Amino acid sequence: MPPSTDAEQRHHAHLTRLQAAYDEILTRCGYDGVAIYSGAPRTLFGDDQESSFAAYGHFVHWTGAAQNAHDWLFVLLGQGPRWYYHAPADFWHLPTPPPTGVLAERLSPEPLRDGLGMPLPPGDSQRLAVLGDVAGLALPQGVICNPPDLIAALDELRLYKDEHERDALRTANRWALAGHAAAREAFLAGAGELDIQLAYLAASRQRESHVPYQNIVGINQHAGTLHYQHYDITPPTRANALLVDAGHRHAGYCADITRTAAGAAADPLFTTLIEGVSRYQQRLIARLAPNVEFVELHREMHWHLATLLAETGLFKGSAEAAVAGGLTRAFCPHGLGHSLGVQVHDVGGRQANASGALLPPPDEDPALRFTRHLDVGMVVTIEPGLYIIPMLLEPFRQGETRHSVDWQTVDRLADHGGIRIEDNVYITAHGHDNLTRGGRHDDD
Repeated sequence: MPPSTDAEQRHHAHLTRLQAAYDEILTRCGYDGVAIYSGAPRTLFGDDQESSFAAYGHFVHWTGAAQNAHDWLFVLLGQGPRWYYHAPADFWHLPTPPPTGVLAERLSPEPLRDGLGMPLPPGDSQRLAVLGDVAGLALPQGVICNPPDLIAALDELRLYKDEHERDALRTANRWALAGHAAAREAFLAGAGELDIQLAYLAASRQRESHVPYQNIVGINQHAGTLHYQHYDITPPTRANALLVDAGHRHAGYCADITRTAAGAAADPLFTTLIEGVSRYQQRLIARLAPNVEFVELHREMHWHLATLLAETGLFKGSAEAAVAGGLTRAFCPHGLGHSLGVQVHDVGGRQANASGALLPPPDEDPALRFTRHLDVGMVVTIEPGLYIIPMLLEPFRQGETRHSVDWQTVDRLADHGGIRIEDNVYITAHGHDNLTRGGRHDDD
Protein backbone atom coordinates (compact mmCIF):
# COMPACT_ATOMS: atom_id res chain seq x y z
CA MET A 1 0.00 0.00 0.00
CA PRO A 2 1.46 3.44 -0.91
CA PRO A 3 2.29 5.85 1.93
CA SER A 4 -0.64 7.89 3.16
CA THR A 5 -0.93 11.46 1.99
CA ASP A 6 -1.21 14.26 4.54
CA ALA A 7 -4.92 14.52 3.75
CA GLU A 8 -5.41 10.79 4.36
CA GLN A 9 -3.54 11.02 7.65
CA ARG A 10 -5.77 13.87 8.76
CA HIS A 11 -8.82 11.84 7.74
CA HIS A 12 -7.59 8.88 9.78
CA ALA A 13 -6.97 11.19 12.72
CA HIS A 14 -10.53 12.56 12.39
CA LEU A 15 -12.05 9.08 12.57
CA THR A 16 -9.78 8.10 15.47
CA ARG A 17 -10.90 11.22 17.33
CA LEU A 18 -14.56 10.40 16.72
CA GLN A 19 -14.13 6.81 17.89
CA ALA A 20 -12.48 7.91 21.15
CA ALA A 21 -15.06 10.63 21.73
CA TYR A 22 -17.98 8.29 21.07
CA ASP A 23 -16.53 5.68 23.43
CA GLU A 24 -16.29 8.29 26.18
CA ILE A 25 -19.76 9.75 25.50
CA LEU A 26 -21.48 6.37 25.24
CA THR A 27 -19.89 5.21 28.50
CA ARG A 28 -20.83 8.44 30.28
CA CYS A 29 -24.42 8.30 29.03
CA GLY A 30 -24.77 4.57 29.79
CA TYR A 31 -25.12 3.09 26.30
CA ASP A 32 -23.41 0.07 24.76
CA GLY A 33 -23.61 1.59 21.32
CA VAL A 34 -25.49 3.78 18.90
CA ALA A 35 -27.06 3.16 15.50
CA ILE A 36 -27.27 6.30 13.35
CA TYR A 37 -29.75 6.37 10.48
CA SER A 38 -28.90 8.60 7.53
CA GLY A 39 -32.57 9.23 6.81
CA ALA A 40 -34.70 9.03 3.68
CA PRO A 41 -36.27 11.51 1.27
CA ARG A 42 -39.97 12.16 1.73
CA THR A 43 -42.52 11.59 -0.99
CA LEU A 44 -44.51 14.67 -1.91
CA PHE A 45 -48.11 14.51 -0.77
CA GLY A 46 -50.35 12.90 -3.37
CA ASP A 47 -47.38 12.23 -5.66
CA ASP A 48 -44.67 9.66 -6.27
CA GLN A 49 -41.85 12.21 -6.55
CA GLU A 50 -39.41 12.75 -3.68
CA SER A 51 -38.22 16.01 -2.20
CA SER A 52 -34.55 17.00 -2.07
CA PHE A 53 -32.63 15.14 0.63
CA ALA A 54 -29.71 15.69 2.97
CA ALA A 55 -28.52 13.01 5.37
CA TYR A 56 -28.63 13.36 9.16
CA GLY A 57 -25.73 15.41 10.50
CA HIS A 58 -24.35 12.85 12.98
CA PHE A 59 -24.19 10.29 10.15
CA VAL A 60 -22.42 12.76 7.86
CA HIS A 61 -19.95 13.59 10.67
CA TRP A 62 -18.49 10.10 10.24
CA THR A 63 -19.06 9.39 6.57
CA GLY A 64 -19.14 12.73 4.72
CA ALA A 65 -21.96 11.16 2.68
CA ALA A 66 -24.53 13.94 2.73
CA GLN A 67 -26.69 12.42 -0.02
CA ASN A 68 -26.81 8.79 1.16
CA ALA A 69 -30.32 7.68 2.05
CA HIS A 70 -31.38 4.52 3.96
CA ASP A 71 -27.85 3.97 5.35
CA TRP A 72 -26.95 2.93 8.90
CA LEU A 73 -23.79 3.50 10.91
CA PHE A 74 -23.17 1.45 14.06
CA VAL A 75 -20.71 2.65 16.69
CA LEU A 76 -20.41 0.08 19.48
CA LEU A 77 -18.18 0.15 22.54
CA GLY A 78 -15.07 -1.95 22.04
CA GLN A 79 -15.64 -2.37 18.31
CA GLY A 80 -14.80 -0.44 15.20
CA PRO A 81 -17.60 1.48 13.47
CA ARG A 82 -19.58 -0.36 10.80
CA TRP A 83 -21.31 1.34 7.85
CA TYR A 84 -24.23 -0.39 6.14
CA TYR A 85 -24.82 1.44 2.85
CA HIS A 86 -28.06 0.97 0.94
CA ALA A 87 -27.25 -0.64 -2.40
CA PRO A 88 -30.08 -2.93 -3.57
CA ALA A 89 -30.15 -4.49 -7.01
CA ASP A 90 -32.12 -1.89 -8.95
CA PHE A 91 -32.60 -1.07 -12.63
CA TRP A 92 -34.56 2.15 -11.90
CA HIS A 93 -31.76 3.86 -9.95
CA LEU A 94 -28.00 3.57 -9.78
CA PRO A 95 -27.09 1.81 -6.52
CA THR A 96 -24.90 3.64 -4.01
CA PRO A 97 -21.26 2.90 -4.85
CA PRO A 98 -19.16 1.34 -2.11
CA PRO A 99 -17.05 3.69 0.02
CA THR A 100 -13.39 3.87 -0.91
CA GLY A 101 -10.10 5.05 0.57
CA VAL A 102 -9.92 5.90 4.26
CA LEU A 103 -13.66 5.37 4.72
CA ALA A 104 -13.41 1.83 3.35
CA GLU A 105 -10.44 1.10 5.59
CA ARG A 106 -11.97 2.43 8.79
CA LEU A 107 -15.75 2.01 8.62
CA SER A 108 -16.02 -1.64 7.49
CA PRO A 109 -18.67 -0.90 4.85
CA GLU A 110 -21.23 -3.57 3.97
CA PRO A 111 -23.95 -3.24 1.33
CA LEU A 112 -27.62 -3.51 2.29
CA ARG A 113 -29.18 -5.46 -0.55
CA ASP A 114 -32.72 -5.96 0.74
CA GLY A 115 -35.26 -3.95 2.68
CA LEU A 116 -35.26 -0.55 4.32
CA GLY A 117 -35.25 -1.61 7.95
CA MET A 118 -32.50 -1.44 10.54
CA PRO A 119 -29.93 -4.25 10.26
CA LEU A 120 -29.30 -6.28 13.38
CA PRO A 121 -26.47 -4.77 15.41
CA PRO A 122 -23.24 -6.74 15.38
CA GLY A 123 -22.28 -8.25 18.72
CA ASP A 124 -24.20 -8.08 21.98
CA SER A 125 -25.58 -4.61 22.68
CA GLN A 126 -27.91 -4.62 25.67
CA ARG A 127 -28.50 -0.88 25.70
CA LEU A 128 -28.55 0.54 22.17
CA ALA A 129 -29.48 4.08 21.20
CA VAL A 130 -30.90 4.86 17.76
CA LEU A 131 -30.48 8.33 16.28
CA GLY A 132 -32.22 9.89 13.30
CA ASP A 133 -35.62 10.24 11.69
CA VAL A 134 -36.75 6.65 12.26
CA ALA A 135 -40.52 7.19 12.43
CA GLY A 136 -42.27 4.32 10.68
CA LEU A 137 -39.22 2.03 10.64
CA ALA A 138 -39.29 -1.41 12.23
CA LEU A 139 -36.75 -1.34 15.07
CA PRO A 140 -35.61 -4.06 17.49
CA GLN A 141 -37.31 -4.08 20.86
CA GLY A 142 -35.58 -2.27 23.66
CA VAL A 143 -33.69 0.36 21.66
CA ILE A 144 -33.81 3.96 22.91
CA CYS A 145 -34.71 6.43 20.16
CA ASN A 146 -33.05 9.84 20.06
CA PRO A 147 -32.16 10.17 23.76
CA PRO A 148 -31.67 13.90 24.50
CA ASP A 149 -28.61 13.40 26.70
CA LEU A 150 -26.73 11.55 23.99
CA ILE A 151 -27.76 13.97 21.24
CA ALA A 152 -26.65 16.98 23.33
CA ALA A 153 -23.22 15.41 23.92
CA LEU A 154 -22.77 14.57 20.23
CA ASP A 155 -23.93 18.05 19.23
CA GLU A 156 -21.21 19.47 21.48
CA LEU A 157 -18.65 17.20 19.82
CA ARG A 158 -19.66 18.53 16.38
CA LEU A 159 -18.90 22.11 17.44
CA TYR A 160 -15.16 21.40 17.53
CA LYS A 161 -13.60 20.77 14.12
CA ASP A 162 -10.28 19.03 13.54
CA GLU A 163 -7.80 19.48 10.69
CA HIS A 164 -9.65 17.12 8.35
CA GLU A 165 -12.83 19.13 8.81
CA ARG A 166 -10.94 22.39 8.42
CA ASP A 167 -9.57 21.14 5.08
CA ALA A 168 -13.06 20.17 3.89
CA LEU A 169 -14.50 23.54 4.85
CA ARG A 170 -11.66 25.37 3.11
CA THR A 171 -12.23 23.38 -0.08
CA ALA A 172 -15.97 24.04 0.07
CA ASN A 173 -15.18 27.75 0.36
CA ARG A 174 -12.95 27.66 -2.71
CA TRP A 175 -15.71 26.15 -4.83
CA ALA A 176 -18.29 28.57 -3.46
CA LEU A 177 -16.04 31.54 -4.23
CA ALA A 178 -15.77 30.37 -7.84
CA GLY A 179 -19.55 30.45 -7.97
CA HIS A 180 -19.71 33.92 -6.44
CA ALA A 181 -17.24 35.28 -8.98
CA ALA A 182 -19.33 33.86 -11.83
CA ALA A 183 -22.53 35.25 -10.31
CA ARG A 184 -21.09 38.74 -10.04
CA GLU A 185 -19.76 38.59 -13.61
CA ALA A 186 -23.18 37.49 -14.91
CA PHE A 187 -24.93 40.29 -13.01
CA LEU A 188 -22.59 42.98 -14.34
CA ALA A 189 -23.17 41.60 -17.84
CA GLY A 190 -26.91 42.15 -17.45
CA ALA A 191 -28.21 38.71 -16.40
CA GLY A 192 -31.34 38.17 -14.34
CA GLU A 193 -31.68 36.13 -11.17
CA LEU A 194 -32.26 32.74 -12.80
CA ASP A 195 -29.29 33.07 -15.12
CA ILE A 196 -27.11 34.25 -12.23
CA GLN A 197 -28.15 31.15 -10.29
CA LEU A 198 -27.27 28.93 -13.25
CA ALA A 199 -23.90 30.66 -13.62
CA TYR A 200 -23.23 30.06 -9.92
CA LEU A 201 -24.10 26.36 -10.15
CA ALA A 202 -21.96 25.87 -13.25
CA ALA A 203 -18.89 27.58 -11.80
CA SER A 204 -19.19 25.86 -8.42
CA ARG A 205 -19.85 22.48 -10.11
CA GLN A 206 -23.10 21.62 -8.32
CA ARG A 207 -26.57 20.48 -9.19
CA GLU A 208 -29.35 22.42 -7.50
CA SER A 209 -30.49 19.49 -5.34
CA HIS A 210 -27.00 19.15 -3.80
CA VAL A 211 -26.33 22.70 -2.60
CA PRO A 212 -26.17 22.87 1.20
CA TYR A 213 -29.07 25.35 1.28
CA GLN A 214 -31.23 27.04 -1.31
CA ASN A 215 -29.16 29.78 -2.88
CA ILE A 216 -30.39 33.32 -2.31
CA VAL A 217 -30.01 35.39 -5.48
CA GLY A 218 -31.71 38.74 -5.06
CA ILE A 219 -31.53 41.71 -7.42
CA ASN A 220 -32.61 45.20 -6.33
CA GLN A 221 -35.38 45.18 -3.70
CA HIS A 222 -35.26 41.36 -3.50
CA ALA A 223 -31.93 41.73 -1.70
CA GLY A 224 -33.91 43.12 1.23
CA THR A 225 -35.78 39.84 1.77
CA LEU A 226 -33.41 37.93 4.03
CA HIS A 227 -34.24 34.44 2.70
CA TYR A 228 -35.50 35.45 -0.75
CA GLN A 229 -36.59 32.21 -2.40
CA HIS A 230 -37.46 32.96 -6.05
CA TYR A 231 -35.54 33.62 -9.25
CA ASP A 232 -36.94 36.13 -11.72
CA ILE A 233 -36.57 34.82 -15.24
CA THR A 234 -36.09 38.18 -16.96
CA PRO A 235 -33.35 40.69 -16.16
CA PRO A 236 -34.34 43.93 -14.43
CA THR A 237 -34.64 47.09 -16.50
CA ARG A 238 -32.43 48.86 -13.96
CA ALA A 239 -29.64 46.98 -12.15
CA ASN A 240 -29.02 48.59 -8.77
CA ALA A 241 -27.78 45.76 -6.58
CA LEU A 242 -27.18 42.03 -6.31
CA LEU A 243 -27.04 39.95 -3.12
CA VAL A 244 -25.93 36.33 -3.43
CA ASP A 245 -25.95 34.06 -0.36
CA ALA A 246 -24.78 30.68 -1.64
CA GLY A 247 -22.47 27.87 -0.65
CA HIS A 248 -21.01 24.52 -1.55
CA ARG A 249 -20.69 21.15 0.16
CA HIS A 250 -17.41 19.20 0.14
CA ALA A 251 -16.94 15.86 1.91
CA GLY A 252 -20.12 16.66 3.82
CA TYR A 253 -19.00 20.12 5.01
CA CYS A 254 -20.73 23.35 4.03
CA ALA A 255 -19.51 26.74 2.89
CA ASP A 256 -21.91 29.64 3.51
CA ILE A 257 -20.80 32.87 1.82
CA THR A 258 -22.66 36.08 1.03
CA ARG A 259 -21.52 38.87 -1.25
CA THR A 260 -23.23 42.10 -2.35
CA ALA A 261 -22.46 43.99 -5.56
CA ALA A 262 -23.54 47.42 -6.78
CA GLY A 263 -24.92 47.53 -10.31
CA ALA A 264 -24.29 50.10 -13.03
CA ALA A 265 -27.38 52.05 -11.97
CA ALA A 266 -26.66 51.96 -8.24
CA ASP A 267 -26.88 55.06 -6.09
CA PRO A 268 -23.31 56.13 -5.17
CA LEU A 269 -24.29 56.00 -1.49
CA PHE A 270 -25.08 52.30 -1.84
CA THR A 271 -21.51 51.63 -2.94
CA THR A 272 -20.28 53.60 0.08
CA LEU A 273 -22.50 51.50 2.36
CA ILE A 274 -21.18 48.24 0.88
CA GLU A 275 -17.64 49.43 1.56
CA GLY A 276 -18.62 50.43 5.10
CA VAL A 277 -20.23 47.08 5.93
CA SER A 278 -17.22 45.27 4.43
CA ARG A 279 -14.83 47.29 6.59
CA TYR A 280 -16.56 46.63 9.86
CA GLN A 281 -17.14 42.99 8.95
CA GLN A 282 -13.35 42.64 8.75
CA ARG A 283 -12.96 44.53 12.04
CA LEU A 284 -15.31 42.04 13.70
CA ILE A 285 -13.39 39.10 12.20
CA ALA A 286 -10.15 40.60 13.54
CA ARG A 287 -11.61 40.21 17.04
CA LEU A 288 -12.19 36.47 16.73
CA ALA A 289 -10.19 34.38 19.19
CA PRO A 290 -10.78 31.87 21.98
CA ASN A 291 -12.90 33.11 24.92
CA VAL A 292 -14.53 35.94 22.97
CA GLU A 293 -18.22 36.14 23.87
CA PHE A 294 -20.21 35.95 20.65
CA VAL A 295 -23.19 37.82 22.09
CA GLU A 296 -20.91 40.77 22.86
CA LEU A 297 -19.49 40.61 19.34
CA HIS A 298 -23.03 40.70 17.98
CA ARG A 299 -23.72 43.83 20.04
CA GLU A 300 -20.51 45.33 18.71
CA MET A 301 -21.87 44.77 15.20
CA HIS A 302 -24.80 47.04 16.07
CA TRP A 303 -22.42 49.78 17.25
CA HIS A 304 -20.52 49.58 13.96
CA LEU A 305 -23.78 49.72 12.02
CA ALA A 306 -24.96 52.71 14.04
CA THR A 307 -21.69 54.51 13.38
CA LEU A 308 -22.01 53.87 9.64
CA LEU A 309 -25.60 55.18 9.63
CA ALA A 310 -24.43 58.33 11.40
CA GLU A 311 -21.34 58.84 9.23
CA THR A 312 -23.35 58.59 5.99
CA GLY A 313 -26.13 60.86 7.26
CA LEU A 314 -28.85 58.22 7.21
CA PHE A 315 -29.22 58.88 10.93
CA LYS A 316 -28.65 62.39 12.27
CA GLY A 317 -28.31 61.44 15.92
CA SER A 318 -25.55 59.66 17.81
CA ALA A 319 -24.58 56.03 17.39
CA GLU A 320 -25.63 55.47 21.00
CA ALA A 321 -29.12 56.78 20.24
CA ALA A 322 -29.47 54.58 17.14
CA VAL A 323 -28.65 51.44 19.14
CA ALA A 324 -30.61 52.34 22.24
CA GLY A 325 -33.71 53.22 20.23
CA GLY A 326 -33.68 49.90 18.34
CA LEU A 327 -33.07 51.51 14.95
CA THR A 328 -30.07 49.34 14.10
CA ARG A 329 -32.17 46.22 14.63
CA ALA A 330 -34.63 47.49 12.05
CA PHE A 331 -31.75 47.95 9.60
CA CYS A 332 -30.29 44.53 10.53
CA PRO A 333 -32.75 42.12 12.20
CA HIS A 334 -30.65 38.95 12.05
CA GLY A 335 -27.77 37.65 14.13
CA LEU A 336 -24.09 38.20 13.47
CA GLY A 337 -23.50 34.55 12.60
CA HIS A 338 -23.84 30.88 13.49
CA SER A 339 -21.91 27.66 13.81
CA LEU A 340 -20.96 25.98 10.54
CA GLY A 341 -20.10 22.37 9.74
CA VAL A 342 -21.94 19.43 8.20
CA GLN A 343 -25.04 21.58 8.55
CA VAL A 344 -25.18 25.21 7.51
CA HIS A 345 -26.77 26.22 10.79
CA ASP A 346 -24.79 23.65 12.72
CA VAL A 347 -25.76 22.28 16.10
CA GLY A 348 -24.63 23.31 19.57
CA GLY A 349 -24.53 27.06 19.15
CA ARG A 350 -27.16 27.74 21.80
CA GLN A 351 -26.15 25.19 24.42
CA ALA A 352 -23.76 25.83 27.29
CA ASN A 353 -21.87 22.52 27.12
CA ALA A 354 -22.28 18.79 26.53
CA SER A 355 -25.14 18.66 29.04
CA GLY A 356 -27.35 20.50 26.58
CA ALA A 357 -28.17 23.29 29.02
CA LEU A 358 -29.66 26.09 26.95
CA LEU A 359 -28.11 29.48 26.33
CA PRO A 360 -31.04 31.42 24.87
CA PRO A 361 -30.41 34.54 22.80
CA PRO A 362 -30.97 37.98 24.30
CA ASP A 363 -34.57 39.18 24.25
CA GLU A 364 -33.68 41.99 21.85
CA ASP A 365 -31.93 39.57 19.46
CA PRO A 366 -34.11 36.44 19.18
CA ALA A 367 -32.62 35.50 15.79
CA LEU A 368 -29.06 35.14 17.11
CA ARG A 369 -28.10 31.48 16.54
CA PHE A 370 -24.80 31.42 18.49
CA THR A 371 -24.81 32.52 22.13
CA ARG A 372 -21.68 31.06 23.70
CA HIS A 373 -18.03 32.01 23.91
CA LEU A 374 -15.68 31.00 21.12
CA ASP A 375 -13.23 28.16 21.56
CA VAL A 376 -10.47 26.50 19.55
CA GLY A 377 -11.85 24.43 16.68
CA MET A 378 -15.18 26.19 16.36
CA VAL A 379 -16.20 27.53 12.95
CA VAL A 380 -18.57 30.48 12.74
CA THR A 381 -19.95 32.73 10.06
CA ILE A 382 -19.58 36.50 10.39
CA GLU A 383 -22.32 38.15 8.35
CA PRO A 384 -23.33 41.71 9.25
CA GLY A 385 -25.97 43.38 7.12
CA LEU A 386 -27.74 46.63 6.33
CA TYR A 387 -31.17 46.41 4.70
CA ILE A 388 -34.02 48.68 3.71
CA ILE A 389 -36.99 46.63 4.94
CA PRO A 390 -40.11 48.85 4.88
CA MET A 391 -42.13 46.79 7.38
CA LEU A 392 -39.37 47.09 10.00
CA LEU A 393 -38.59 50.76 9.37
CA GLU A 394 -42.20 51.94 9.24
CA PRO A 395 -42.65 52.22 13.05
CA PHE A 396 -39.65 54.57 13.20
CA ARG A 397 -41.34 56.98 10.83
CA GLN A 398 -43.86 57.63 13.58
CA GLY A 399 -41.69 57.26 16.68
CA GLU A 400 -39.31 59.49 18.58
CA THR A 401 -36.58 59.09 15.95
CA ARG A 402 -38.77 60.15 13.00
CA HIS A 403 -36.95 63.48 12.65
CA SER A 404 -33.50 61.88 13.05
CA VAL A 405 -33.67 59.57 10.02
CA ASP A 406 -33.09 60.87 6.51
CA TRP A 407 -36.22 59.24 5.12
CA GLN A 408 -35.76 60.75 1.68
CA THR A 409 -32.45 58.94 1.28
CA VAL A 410 -33.81 55.75 2.85
CA ASP A 411 -36.63 55.74 0.30
CA ARG A 412 -34.15 56.41 -2.49
CA LEU A 413 -32.24 53.26 -1.48
CA ALA A 414 -35.32 51.07 -1.07
CA ASP A 415 -35.02 49.55 -4.54
CA HIS A 416 -31.46 48.47 -3.72
CA GLY A 417 -32.74 46.01 -1.10
CA GLY A 418 -29.81 45.53 1.19
CA ILE A 419 -26.26 44.44 1.93
CA ARG A 420 -24.79 41.34 3.57
CA ILE A 421 -21.13 40.30 3.64
CA GLU A 422 -20.38 36.83 5.03
CA ASP A 423 -17.18 34.87 5.64
CA ASN A 424 -16.51 31.51 7.33
CA VAL A 425 -13.89 31.59 10.10
CA TYR A 426 -12.10 28.85 12.06
CA ILE A 427 -11.01 29.68 15.64
CA THR A 428 -7.37 28.78 16.35
CA ALA A 429 -5.43 28.67 19.61
CA HIS A 430 -4.19 32.24 19.21
CA GLY A 431 -6.65 33.85 16.81
CA HIS A 432 -8.50 32.74 13.73
CA ASP A 433 -8.24 31.45 10.17
CA ASN A 434 -10.56 33.06 7.62
CA LEU A 435 -11.42 30.08 5.43
CA THR A 436 -13.14 32.30 2.89
CA ARG A 437 -10.34 34.77 2.30
CA GLY A 438 -7.41 32.49 3.00
CA GLY A 439 -6.10 34.64 5.82
CA ARG A 440 -4.70 33.39 9.13
CA HIS A 441 -4.27 35.77 12.05
CA ASP A 442 -2.49 33.72 14.70
CA ASP A 443 0.86 32.21 15.45
CA ASP A 444 -0.15 28.54 15.11
